[in-house]
Amino acid sequence: MHAVKQRHLLNSLRTLVLKTSVRNTSIKGVTLEYDKDPHPLFTDAETQKLLKSLTQLQVEKVFRKATMPKNTTEYKFMTTEELEEEFVKTIERAKSRLQMPPVVKVKEDTPRVISEDKALKGFSDTKYVITDISFGLKPIERKVVVRETDGTLRYAPMDVTKRMKQLYAPLAGRKIRTPKMFEDEHFQRCLDEHKYEFILDRLVVQYEPYETEYHRLCSKVYQHLNDTKEFDQLRSTRHFGPMAFFYAWHKCIDDLLYDMIRRDYLRNGAELIALYYKIHKVPENYSVLLQKLEQYTSADDIALKALRTPLKKALESGDIHDEIESAIGKSARDFEMDELCLQFIESFISSHALKKVQLELAVQTLKEINAEKKQLYEGLSKAHGVQQSN
Repeated sequence: MHAVKQRHLLNSLRTLVLKTSVRNTSIKGVTLEYDKDPHPLFTDAETQKLLKSLTQLQVEKVFRKATMPKNTTEYKFMTTEELEEEFVKTIERAKSRLQMPPVVKVKEDTPRVISEDKALKGFSDTKYVITDISFGLKPIERKVVVRETDGTLRYAPMDVTKRMKQLYAPLAGRKIRTPKMFEDEHFQRCLDEHKYEFILDRLVVQYEPYETEYHRLCSKVYQHLNDTKEFDQLRSTRHFGPMAFFYAWHKCIDDLLYDMIRRDYLRNGAELIALYYKIHKVPENYSVLLQKLEQYTSADDIALKALRTPLKKALESGDIHDEIESAIGKSARDFEMDELCLQFIESFISSHALKKVQLELAVQTLKEINAEKKQLYEGLSKAHGVQQSN
């Protein structure tokens, strides 16, 4: 009996060691890195426009309730005109919340000597760290220097600079010591629990975008997301754009593209491919498609329509055409746009996709579903004598 217990205990220990080993292997595995400075391409006007469209502007998600001590709702009486103005302001506030964190290259911590004062050699047996604590300076403007024991005056290393700035001019939410959640074991547990937005929010606060650790941990999050396919968690958050940019840069957009096709986000799928072509300078004339897509409903218009819909229902002011579109989930213009996007997506799949079979099946399935929707839309429109808008 005692031997059985020992054997059971040994097996349990082996299982624990194996799990720990697997966890450590996954967290210490090779991470994808930017091979050159991504900042110029990321801040390019066309790239930013694509990333903002890819992110989507889902007002309900942007302004979802958070777990806070004072999470109250304010009620106001408004006229229809005032409500319309408030809708526009809401869209602008939502767009400001979706402002993406910058994507820049890793900054090298190069020693920079200011002066070498031999007369001060041996003046003290300890180093002196001098921090500019002038009021009103931006964090990037504050200088931190170190006087060495041999008299050399140099700019402080990046870690010392960051620590001293946080000590004298603290940023809200940032800790002087690295939070435990960013240690390998705890970080992996957060990933396994799919707390992607929470992790990325903390990363943006704790680290500067040019820090090596920031790049390493962001890469871990994006790679884990690509494995779990939980892309929708970041959709309509400020982190979706950098994530899509990361996948496009490293030529691994297939899973995200599959998710977009499966969810019938064909415009986003085409925009993701256009971003891929732009980054890697693929000789495809994607600009023609983007110009055509400009003629269709923008993300702002879609968000405004979503805000107005409950009001229309409450006032019973919607017409039969709106009801048909609401029931089907698409308009005649949407079906036209889908055709354009599908052709573009199929061209990418045949030429550049890594998971062709999976993507081709997804496209075929969506085509069949959309064909049924279009047939139903046309039938309902004809039955109610609705003139289809072009």
